[in-house]
Amino acid sequence: MSRLLILNEHEVHELLTMRECISVMEEALANLARGEGHNPLRSIVRAPGASGFLGLMPAYGTAGGKSYYALKEICLFPGNPARGLDTHLGAVLLHSGETGELLAAANASAITAIRTAAVSAVATKLLARETASTLAILGAGVQAKSHLEAIPLVRDIGSIRICSRSKAKADALAATNQRAKVIESVEEAVDGADIIVTATSSKEPVLRREWVADGVHINAVGSSVATSRELDSATMAAAALFVDRRESTVNESGDYLMALREGAIREGHIRAEVGEILLGKAKGRLSDGEITLFKSLGIAVEDLASVAFLYDKASRLQRGAWVDW
Repeated sequence: MSRLLILNEHEVHELLTMRECISVMEEALANLARGEGHNPLRSIVRAPGASGFLGLMPAYGTAGGKSYYALKEICLFPGNPARGLDTHLGAVLLHSGETGELLAAANASAITAIRTAAVSAVATKLLARETASTLAILGAGVQAKSHLEAIPLVRDIGSIRICSRSKAKADALAATNQRAKVIESVEEAVDGADIIVTATSSKEPVLRREWVADGVHINAVGSSVATSRELDSATMAAAALFVDRRESTVNESGDYLMALREGAIREGHIRAEVGEILLGKAKGRLSDGEITLFKSLGIAVEDLASVAFLYDKASRLQRGAWVDW
């Protein structure tokens, strides 16, 4: 009989600090770029008539010198915020890579919120100008909140602008940070910004090229499916594009695929994966005037690294619920 660790949302947030997660994501992305992980494309289960879908994200990799299998199973229900629920609900399961034993089950919403922003912070650390100090966040949901915490950990942010379709949510988010203020229009919010985060649920572009100044770094986070995008094709074409994983981007990213179909970009537009920059295999920003874009999709090796870190930390601190399995 083995022991299974169960971590709820509060415990994940308490144990997986943003600063720690940034380091964990750097290691995970570097390992992937070395070819040390296995990360199949996600599978989507869409039932006829259902108001949401189920995503399955498996991976194999190493963390802390040990091998693991992991699976994130997560439901995405766009109407959940009106019910007071996160749009992403599910679990991340961790198995031993040696025996297959189920070791841990952790709240997927919390892991997704933290590791997604941590990966954006890694990209920002590598790609944004060193002097970047003004942050614009489009959206006021879970990812906007996480990015509000993450980005100032890698750049000295003095001014934060928040723009959302929900004024109430934007006001609530801005109230959590004394440097933040609510801006009503996207165009005004991004005017003069050094770093832009798009963390919306929009299916149509919310950011347009004519609003984006040279030298900006963009983290495009909200869209993770081929049928929606947050950036117009002109922005995609003008930017140096960096991704967490090429295969995922060319198969799953609406921002990339729609710009490709419209002829704004060609295959090969992706300059590098973030892990390749970490390893020195690729260059990041080439000049202060260059627009850099990190298109975030979220990949399973990031979830694996997160839950493996949590398993190790909870084991050492004897946290979480441990049950016979």
